[in-house]
Amino acid sequence: MDSYLSRGEHEEFRKTINAEFENFKNEDTRINKRLTAVEEATKQIQSLTLSVQELATNIKTMCETQKKESDRLAALENRDGEMWRKVSSYIITTVIGLIIGFIFTKLGIG
Repeated sequence: MDSYLSRGEHEEFRKTINAEFENFKNEDTRINKRLTAVEEATKQIQSLTLSVQELATNIKTMCETQKKESDRLAALENRDGEMWRKVSSYIITTVIGLIIGFIFTKLGIG
């Protein structure tokens, strides 16, 4: 062997190795904390994604229901309008018939 390390050199080497090991443990602890935070954030994002999907499904169902209700309302509104138009038509026909009948009566036809 070429040469041996002195006690002082050996102690210095040991201190350097121990310091690097402590830095490695600190870095490992820091990385573990960061990974835990990332995992928690991922869980929250996944939960949020599921909530958004459920919300989208509910909104789609609600829009379909609203469209059906809107169609029903339009049909009901038209039915009342049609009824009013029929009544108006009958009244106008009756008035015109009375006027024509009156005119024919005055002319002596009938």
